Amino acid sequence: MAASAGSVKCVLRRAMVPSVLVILGATGTGKSKLAIEIGKRFQGEIISADSMQVYRGLDIITNKVTDEERAQCPHHMMSFVDPLVTSYTVVDFRDKALSLISFHLRNKLPIIVGGTNYYIESLLWKVLLDTGQEAADSADGAEGAPDRKSELEKLDGAQLHKRLAEVDPEMAAMLHPNDRRKMARSLQIQQETGIPHSRWLEEQRGQEGGDGLGGPLRFPDPCIFWLHADMDVLEKRLDARVDEMLSAGLLDELRDFHTRFNQQKVQKDGQNYQHGIFQSIGFKEFHDYLTVPECTTEQEKDSLRDKGIEALKIATKRYARKQNKWVRNRFLKRPGENVPSVYGLDVTDVSRWAETVLNPALQILDRLSKGEEPAIAPIRVQGAEQRNKRSRHTCDLCDKLIIGDLEWTAHLKSKKHRYHVKKRKRSDPAGDQSQVSSAPPVCAGLSEDASATVACSETSQESSQDDRTIHKGVPVTF
Repeated sequence: MAASAGSVKCVLRRAMVPSVLVILGATGTGKSKLAIEIGKRFQGEIISADSMQVYRGLDIITNKVTDEERAQCPHHMMSFVDPLVTSYTVVDFRDKALSLISFHLRNKLPIIVGGTNYYIESLLWKVLLDTGQEAADSADGAEGAPDRKSELEKLDGAQLHKRLAEVDPEMAAMLHPNDRRKMARSLQIQQETGIPHSRWLEEQRGQEGGDGLGGPLRFPDPCIFWLHADMDVLEKRLDARVDEMLSAGLLDELRDFHTRFNQQKVQKDGQNYQHGIFQSIGFKEFHDYLTVPECTTEQEKDSLRDKGIEALKIATKRYARKQNKWVRNRFLKRPGENVPSVYGLDVTDVSRWAETVLNPALQILDRLSKGEEPAIAPIRVQGAEQRNKRSRHTCDLCDKLIIGDLEWTAHLKSKKHRYHVKKRKRSDPAGDQSQVSSAPPVCAGLSEDASATVACSETSQESSQDDRTIHKGVPVTF
């Protein structure tokens, strides 16, 4: 009887609390700290959604939680992949994490925490292709799929784009010729399945609950917390955190890791900072320092070390801005109805952590567990429009191809573009005026300066009806 009552209690608890909790936020906002506090109170366990923390090693630079923190609340998906493995993919992560949620955590609250955008997205939405090939390769222990993609990535952008245009012209029209990874992925899918990548995506978006950015949500009513802070404050905090990492032994960690895993690659000129843990922010920034010849003076070594530290701080702050941008675009401005509620928690003033972060988070979860509306309303961006992420624009002045409406707008406002506009006006005022008046509508109004539309055009092969259709279509997610 007691066992039966316990089972009923468990079922009721799972029905009341959110199916999953996701904690988003830029690096340095305290995501792990909040996750541990919530996990202790709501019988939760944490799933790390960080593409670098899956690898063993570099614990300081990848900011893994300490053993003491892991003892407070169980953590998963950390330090289980060999650092020399370069073929671990988001598909591998998704499959392992979803299996963990379905079985080990079926009677607990899964708390997904991390800053790797596409890892989190792969768990929340059905945005990755289920062609069956990845599962078959994993079951057989085969290396075919990763190797095939790696071989394709060795080709230059023009070759890849030409190949893709032959087998999947619709996909080729939506990808930039320099985007070798995505073109290689599209070719890989077509080669393995015989079906164009664009057709797979169209089928996925057509599923019930799907939209232009992918398939439907996996879990009913997930709860999302977004930890955000004033960027000036956060950037100072990130600089201080780098200094703390240095005090904790960051340089020794990097030196040891380089000796064990990277030194031989460097000697053979085979190092690659685009795959696996070697692409971690902080490792490649210290490449010159780690590979300095023994005959180098101490002063030169110190200069290279300081250069690496400064590069690490810059890269960390740039990454934080990128993470926040993703939250805004993929959650707050995401079109469609299958977007979970996002509750903002301000972490600008860490001295008020309990007041502005922990207590509001606990109150929201408590109300949701009772089937009630939280007193704190979720964030909603008013007037956010759906933009075409795959429209193609050409700027003749800058000799650049731009993919996406938002990117096009940013280009027209860029210093480089304005410089070329002014240069053209000085050299040919009359011709400049005529081109301004004949500029396509897509350019007009996108820049604060009307003259910034000079010599720009939207060129998705305008004579082709198919390409015009693609430009007007919905964005594509990979």
